[in-house]
Amino acid sequence: MHGSRLPLSARTLDIDAEAETTRIVEALRAQLRGAVRKRGLVLGLSGGIDSSVCAALAAKAVGPQNVFCLFMPENDSDPESQRLGQLVAGTFGLNGAVENIGPTLEAMGCYTRRDGFIREVEPAYGPGWSSKIVIANALTTSGYNISSLVVQSPDGEMRKHRLPAHVYLGIVAATNMKQRTRKQLEYYHADRLNYAVVGTPNRLEYDQGFFVKNGDGAADVKPIAHLYKSQVYQLAAHLGVPEEVLRRPPTTDTYSLAQTQEEFYFALPYDKMDLCLYSLNHSVPAADVAQAIGLSDEEVGHVWNDIAAKRKVARYLHLEPQLVEPV
Repeated sequence: MHGSRLPLSARTLDIDAEAETTRIVEALRAQLRGAVRKRGLVLGLSGGIDSSVCAALAAKAVGPQNVFCLFMPENDSDPESQRLGQLVAGTFGLNGAVENIGPTLEAMGCYTRRDGFIREVEPAYGPGWSSKIVIANALTTSGYNISSLVVQSPDGEMRKHRLPAHVYLGIVAATNMKQRTRKQLEYYHADRLNYAVVGTPNRLEYDQGFFVKNGDGAADVKPIAHLYKSQVYQLAAHLGVPEEVLRRPPTTDTYSLAQTQEEFYFALPYDKMDLCLYSLNHSVPAADVAQAIGLSDEEVGHVWNDIAAKRKVARYLHLEPQLVEPV
C-alpha cells in the first residue's frame, strides 16, 4: 500500500471518460476563444490511437464542419495508416485531404541522405531494401540506449548492425524531415482556414521526448498531453473510435520495415510504461511496481533510469528559443 492508496494496478489509471471528455472539450473551446484566437482545428490523421482520439475531441469541441484532417503518406508509409485515418474521419464526419509528401521528401533528398548513411554500415543497401532503427532494451542495458540498424535485403535476408553515433544521427536527421514536412502542410492549411493546429502526443510521449522538434512536436493545442496512453485508450472506447484502430499495435510508421514503439524508443509496452512513469511521478516503491507489472525490483530501476535519461533529452525538445534578455 502507498499511504491511503490502493495497490498499484492497471486500474490505478482508470478515468471517468465522460467527465474527462467534457474537461478537454471545454479547455479546447476556451483556448480557441482566448490565447489562440482561431475558429477551427487542423490535424494530421495517422490511423493511430492518439490522432484518432484528438480528431474525435476536436469534432466535439468545434463541430465536425470546423475540423480539417490531413492524410500524409510517403514512400515508406504503411497503406493501412491512410485507410484507418480516413475511416476515423468518416466515423466523425470530418473533411480532409490527402497530401502525398513522398515527392517533396524525394526532392529534399530525405531518402538519398538516409540511404547514404545506411551504406556506411551496409554497402549493398539500395532499391528493394528496407530498414529500421532499433534500440537495445533498457532492462538489459541499465538505462543506456544502444542503437542498431536492421536491414532486409530484396531476397528477405535480415541483418543487424551496431550504429556509429554519426550514422545514427544522420539517419535520424534525414528521417525527421518526414515529421517536419507534415507539420509544414498542417500549418499551410491552418493558415488558409484560420484554424489552429492540434498536436497529438500523450503524456508518455510528451514526457519522454518521443517527438521531433518543430515536427510533430509543433502545435497550437495539445489536448491529450496530460493523459497516460492507457487513458487515451479509455477515451477512445468512450468516444467511439473504430475497433480496428483500437486493436492496431502502436507503431512509428516512419521506417520502411515495420517497427513497434518499444523497438525504437520505449523499454516496455505502453501499459507497463504508463505504470512505471506514474509510479515514478508519485513515489510508489519499486517493489510495488515490480509486483504490479511482473518485473524484478532491479528491472524497475532500469526502466526508471531510462525514463530519467530520456527526460534529459526531452528538455531540449521542449525548450523555447533562448534569448540574450527577455523581450
